[in-house]
Amino acid sequence: MADDLLIAKGTKEEQYEALLPQIKALLKGEDDLIANLANITGALKEQFNWLWVGFYLVKNDELVLGPFQGPVACTRIKKGRGVCGMSWLKAATLIVPDVEKFPGHIACSSLSKSEIVVPIIRNNVVLAVLDADSVQLNDFNVVDKKYLEQLADLIPMNI
Repeated sequence: MADDLLIAKGTKEEQYEALLPQIKALLKGEDDLIANLANITGALKEQFNWLWVGFYLVKNDELVLGPFQGPVACTRIKKGRGVCGMSWLKAATLIVPDVEKFPGHIACSSLSKSEIVVPIIRNNVVLAVLDADSVQLNDFNVVDKKYLEQLADLIPMNI
């Protein structure tokens, strides 16, 4: 894979369609989880310029901050707490158009306005979550859900 990511223009769907094969190429032959998660966050941040994108890994019955791009973040999150903890609890993708209206939202950054959290599930167990935050209200939709869930399925989770 080339060192530079090819940033796509066009609709959100076209951007994902161009990005996912590049991420697949980054993952090919690499079995280190942290390296893979770091490259994925870098690719997503470069392509979409979200405020924050990263991973929380399930460790000892809490989510622990993993590789991310953006401002400093909350380090540990309990199951069911905030958007990430609720996505883990429900084992479901959550799209939050306005984080101020989400009960129990954890404000790691006051700049965050909307959020999507995608659980990474293997053998019916949530092992991690992919979290993205935007400075714009209602920035995430079913297109993001579709492609970020596809991305989550690509990640080799050798925890």
